[in-house]
Amino acid sequence: MNRQVVRIAIGMFVVAYGTNVSTPFLVLYKSRLALSTSQTMAIFVVYVVGILASLVLGGALSDRFGRRPIVLPMIAMSGLASVGMIFGRDEFIALLVSRLVLGAASGAVLGVGAAWLLELFGPGNEHRAALTTTLVSFAGFGGGAPVSAVFHWLLPAPLVLPFLLHVVAIVGVLVIVWPVRETHRSKAGHRLRPSFGVPVAARRTFLMVILPAVIWMFAFPSMGFALFPVLISDAVEGGEVAIAAAAGAITAWGGLGAKSIVGRLGGRVALPIGMACGTLGYVIGTIAFATDRWPLVLVAAPLLGVASGVITMSCLALAGAMATNEQRGSLTSTVYLLGYPGMTMPLIVTSIGSALTISTALVIVTIVAGVATVFVFFAGMRSGALTVGNAAD
Repeated sequence: MNRQVVRIAIGMFVVAYGTNVSTPFLVLYKSRLALSTSQTMAIFVVYVVGILASLVLGGALSDRFGRRPIVLPMIAMSGLASVGMIFGRDEFIALLVSRLVLGAASGAVLGVGAAWLLELFGPGNEHRAALTTTLVSFAGFGGGAPVSAVFHWLLPAPLVLPFLLHVVAIVGVLVIVWPVRETHRSKAGHRLRPSFGVPVAARRTFLMVILPAVIWMFAFPSMGFALFPVLISDAVEGGEVAIAAAAGAITAWGGLGAKSIVGRLGGRVALPIGMACGTLGYVIGTIAFATDRWPLVLVAAPLLGVASGVITMSCLALAGAMATNEQRGSLTSTVYLLGYPGMTMPLIVTSIGSALTISTALVIVTIVAGVATVFVFFAGMRSGALTVGNAAD
């Protein structure tokens, strides 16, 4: 792996790390600001709005102006979001705004950064690029939560120092990423417009194989990061932050297990397996809530993480293989664009739960996930996609 790739990977890692610095503190924000469960989940999911906006525009902007002009400023914005979390720790609206900014930064860096990494690897290395992107992102996602828990346990000002650490890391990352060469030069004649970047010849594969799975890419882990730990927090005596941090870290690091699964089977075969793991994670998490057995959340967490990692890596590899240079930024951003709305799943569940019950809501989304899993499997069978060693993998 060349130094240019390593530099971009470090940048993506630190930005991904920043997304979950606040996750273990959701239980603290809830009690500190007297928030409802839905308001607490809003702090977690609001950054999806920022992510979606940056993914809609970021890919097209990077295809027009290049990767550097998008990624570098957005790395800096990730640090500014952490500054906002520090100064807004006693204001609900300020927390929402800071998470919104963090979402915009994360979506741009991870979406456009994935295209930049792929181009630095070069043609024929789509699998390696997708693997690197997935491992770096999930390692970062998993790093923020345990570090925050250690700060909460050992040091003062837990709602300040972990975010300050991220700000310092961002400054260092800007120095590291700055020398990386541009791989996609600015094109003056390129029309600037939002684009999904899906090649006409690959639309059927995208719609039948990638789309039904990618929408669960973050719907599975978001439950392990946020909702399940909050739901069982009343059953934990004095260790709410530690359990939340453990669930978040295990979920994220579970995504690293995608390497062996996708590497052995190929992206298309692995997709329904990832979906099945996520559905099983939902089942176990639902049982944990219904029975007040919080250790089961830690059993569900790695399954939710593996599901997300497999879906992410498979979809990025398939998308990278079907895209041209002119469409790659848009298409990789589209993968994330379709996946990130799943981060709203905790808020969806609590909203349904307010009208019915949380248990009923959990059962409903678990059934939907199961149906989606069956569809992904049989859609692939009908299209002949589920063949080990398929060239598109």
